[in-house]
Amino acid sequence: MSRSERLLDLIQALRRHRRPVSGQVLADELGISIRTLYRDIATLQGQGAPIEGEAGLGYVLRPGFMLPPLMFTDEEIEAIVLGSRWVAKQPDARLSAAAANALAKIAAVLPDDPREDLDATALLVGPPAGLVEGIDLGVVRQAIRDERKLAFLYRDAGGAASQRTVWPFAVGFFDKVRVVVAWCEMRQDFRHFRADRISALNATDTRYPRRRQALLKEWRATLDKPRGS
Repeated sequence: MSRSERLLDLIQALRRHRRPVSGQVLADELGISIRTLYRDIATLQGQGAPIEGEAGLGYVLRPGFMLPPLMFTDEEIEAIVLGSRWVAKQPDARLSAAAANALAKIAAVLPDDPREDLDATALLVGPPAGLVEGIDLGVVRQAIRDERKLAFLYRDAGGAASQRTVWPFAVGFFDKVRVVVAWCEMRQDFRHFRADRISALNATDTRYPRRRQALLKEWRATLDKPRGS
């Protein structure tokens, strides 16, 4: 590993810790000696990185710090391109456009060699599965961000229709289907709604009474229990 890669890894390690972390913990994470760790922190501080703390007390990186220019390993570039290309082929038009725009922004700030790698990566995404969705998933994603209730008509696997009001907090992206994860007021429980079975979607102005992070945490704890729709 080059010294520049090691310094970048140190920055990333500090970003993962929101609270002060000891030099020994950082050294163990990076697989380097504590003496090398102290030298690297001094180097980054000398280059303007807002790292606070000292030996024996721990270190923390103040929020908002960016390393110009952006540097990525070969595998990180491949992951970025592959993920962006996959999202760009999804039926969610706004998310698709955002993926293409994000990739263009990343390319614009990369040095010449990594930018060429970004354009020339050989990892390709196959054609989409021909998904047909009658709703705008962008509306769902906005409701999740705003913690607002959604109302819609839902048809189950047997074709039976029911009017639902839900508290959406996640969207699952699968190869052949998109699933809205929400608390359903009618069922008084968590439910999974296939996007291709949703119609008459209405984004309300009503904020649901719980935080989406709390709903997500509670839902994850119930994944081992069988659920219906």
